[in-house]
Order: sequence, then C-alpha cells, then structure tokens
Amino acid sequence: MSGAPSGKPGNIWIYRFGMPGTENFQMGGKKLSGKDKHQFIVSKEDWSLHRKGHDDQQRHKEKVKEAIRNSLPDLLTEESIILANGKEVIKIPIRSLEEYKIRYNEEKTKQVGKGDGDSRVGDIIARGDYGQKGGIGPGAGELPGEDYYETEISLEEIESEFFKELELPNMQKKEDPQLEVTDLEYNDIRKTGLMGNIDKKKTMFAAFKRNALSGNPSFYPIVPEDLRFKTWNEKVKRESKAVVLAMMDTSGSMGTWEKYMARSFFFWLTRFLRSKYESVEIVFIAHHTEAKVVSEEEFFAKGESGGTICSSAYRKALELIDEKYPPSRYNIYPFHISDGDNLSSDNARCVKLAGKIMDVANLFGYGEVNQYHRYSTLMTAYKHIKNEKFRYYIMKEKGDIYHALKTFFHINETAKTV
Repeated sequence: MSGAPSGKPGNIWIYRFGMPGTENFQMGGKKLSGKDKHQFIVSKEDWSLHRKGHDDQQRHKEKVKEAIRNSLPDLLTEESIILANGKEVIKIPIRSLEEYKIRYNEEKTKQVGKGDGDSRVGDIIARGDYGQKGGIGPGAGELPGEDYYETEISLEEIESEFFKELELPNMQKKEDPQLEVTDLEYNDIRKTGLMGNIDKKKTMFAAFKRNALSGNPSFYPIVPEDLRFKTWNEKVKRESKAVVLAMMDTSGSMGTWEKYMARSFFFWLTRFLRSKYESVEIVFIAHHTEAKVVSEEEFFAKGESGGTICSSAYRKALELIDEKYPPSRYNIYPFHISDGDNLSSDNARCVKLAGKIMDVANLFGYGEVNQYHRYSTLMTAYKHIKNEKFRYYIMKEKGDIYHALKTFFHINETAKTV
C-alpha cells in the first residue's frame, strides 16, 4: 500500500493498492498505462468518535458547576474556608453520569413484546414501577440508590460561579478625578509570541494559504513563518470610585454564632468586591456603645463586649463621608450586620441617621442575625422605613448568607424585603 492522506486532513483519506495484471486492463473503456494500474479505496474518518473524551470532560465540568450552584448556600458558610481565609480546597458530592448503552433489564417484572403491526401510538403495553429508586433517611431498604462521588473544588471555582450573579447596584458615574485602571485585552494577532498563546486556527489558515500558492492546497506542512500568536494590548479604563462601609456589631449580645455569621457575610462581601472592582475602597467599622474604624485583621478576629448603641456606627459613617468620601466623587454603600438587640431609646436615632446616610448613598443594606425568630428592637423600627434604597435581610440559618448577598447585590434586583 502506498500514498498519503490527501484532501482535508482528518476528513477523507485515499489509499492506493498496486494491481498485478496485464497491460490490457481497462477502466471505463479507457486502456490504462502501467503507472495508472492501481485500485483506489476512499475512506472517510468519523471525527465524532475522537470527541468522546472532550465531550465527557465538558459534561464533567458542567456537573461540577451544577453541583456548586446547588451547594452555594452551604459552601458560603463552610468553616474550613472561612477559618482558613479562603485558601482551603473542599470536596462536594456530584451525581455520577451513566453512559447510554443496551443492557439486560434486571427488574423482575413481566415483559411484553408486541410486533404484529397492529399497535398504535398511545397503546399501553405494560405498567411497572420503573421510576422508583432508593431514598435517604432511617431504615433499611432494598431499592438501589444513586451513585455519587466527591470532587475537589477551590475557592476560585466557587467565586467564579457565585460572583457572576452579583454586582454593586445603582452604580453611577461620578466627577473626576476617577481611577484609571489598566486592563489587558487579547485583541491582536502577531507572527511572534509565546507558544502558550498560539492561535491554532489562524496558523492553519496561514499554512493552507502558503501551500495553496505553491500548488499544494493542504494544511501541511506547517513552517515557522505560518505561526500566529494571540497578543494583548493595554487598555486604560476609567472607573467611578466607590466606598463600602462595613459596619459590624461586636457587642456582648453578639454570641459565637452571631459573630460567625456576621464575619462570614463580610468575608464574602470583601472577596466579591476585590475580585470584580478595582476602584472600590472598604472601610471596616466595629461598634458596641462606641464605633471606631479598625483594620481588616481586627475586624475579622477581634471580639468585644458591652452594650449596643447602633447609632454610633451610623455617626462614624457620616463622619467618614463628610471628611473623605464626598458623594460627588464616590458611590457609597453602607452595610450593617447586627443581632438587632439595640438600646430601645437609640432606635429613633438609628432611623434618623440611616435616613441621612441614604440621602447620599446608593444603597443601605441591613442584615440581622436572628436564629430564634424573635422580634428585635431595631428591626421593629426599621420595618417602617419606606426608602427604596433600604434593603434588609433576616438571617436565621447559615444558608441565609447566600440569600442575603443575593438580596443586596443581585444583578437587576429591585429593592425587596424578606
């Protein structure tokens, strides 16, 4: 056998086989010369058979994404992530995928065959409990269950799936000076570059064009001058500035669970802001009867005690706005997390100061950690706020961290309460 693939590679291959015979061999009435006495076999290769590994990989990736989406409320409060400052790799269960194949029916039911030609669409052939599967819970059973396996996921995978659903609401363009942010865009093709950035499609076209000009319309051979590389250009973007005022109640009424919930909320808030916005500042304010600006490390680690006067945090926020973050230059987003156990005489001041903040802010978010379904003094006062910039969420369990973040930052989400 001789010859090499011709035509488009990976599509149609032509092989030639030498034919021993006489000089009188004819094809189609034409006498063939010695050099033409060959038999040709045309073979077309089905490339779809080679895509199975790629397709399986894509299906696995989609199942991982689906598992992350379905597990987000639990993943966001995974202690191994929060306590390890987001560096932990965790495992999540994923339902296994069964391949389609012909197999013997193991179920002990009556089998019916019908093939005399008199069957019609809609005829009932047989009935059976084919859809039953083993469940979960106490007690033994005899039905098979679904197979699950665990796969490792990183914090970046969780963030990628969750943060695409979030944005800072009501962001507005502000006066200069604005922050200039340099962004890299792969929008150019060059003949030199890193092999990791090679553009395979354009390289193949360049090779085909060169070979065609020399009388050999083929993708091969590929020479160095055919190589094409993706490259980037720096693009300067001007983004409006924004400041997020993170206010957390650290008083004695905030127990271990309440503080964990508050820190978890702000942990994901800071991760979200820093991954999507380069021009956002975050100011950390801790308060009991008094409020003060603290470092990020103190905010997430330091515990305090004492009474609760939430208005102290709002006063500190207004001071910062007046001194450092004028509304003409900044989008302002205050978020306050508390258990709502505020000094009763302070509630009216809180409502008044919150109103002043909303006059200059894009949004005011209040999250209350309340696992006992009680009526808190602060929430009782906030129920009467009608300003559309005000959003609140009552967090009763760990999974509510996810829902609170979606309430405050959901894309195209209108103001709502729960």
